[in-house]
Amino acid sequence: MNKGYSCVGLFNPKTPENVGSVMRAAGCYGVNSVFYTGTRYDLAKKFCTDTKNVYQDIPLIGVQDLKEIIPHDCVPVAVDLIEGAKPLPNYKHPKRAFYIFGPEDGTLKKEITEFCRETIYVPTEGCMNLAAAVNVILYDRMAKGDNFSNH
Repeated sequence: MNKGYSCVGLFNPKTPENVGSVMRAAGCYGVNSVFYTGTRYDLAKKFCTDTKNVYQDIPLIGVQDLKEIIPHDCVPVAVDLIEGAKPLPNYKHPKRAFYIFGPEDGTLKKEITEFCRETIYVPTEGCMNLAAAVNVILYDRMAKGDNFSNH
């Protein structure tokens, strides 16, 4: 099975609980690395809830700008509940994807959605918790298997 390659970018995550849960999801779904911006997580990471210590196998890297670190040949995909976003059930994931998620208490800035090839969302009543959204997107990627759109 060729699962492709995927990374996660977190724009200014707020809570260590969610980052820990994102890391756990990354381990469950074979993510290659996780990047984050902002300082809020750095201030709170000692309270991290990565109960499986996934950070030992998957890098969690603080960066200044997600656009500057897009992994080689990865398609940046914004995940946000905003107008114009594509619903996840109809979405075909790129073979090499860099999924970028907004903060728990806000939305992605236009400067991020503009450099992303696409913006997708999980159709729900209201917005999801950051870690829940990461789990749903990564599960959908796995469930659709090799049905990628970019190879």
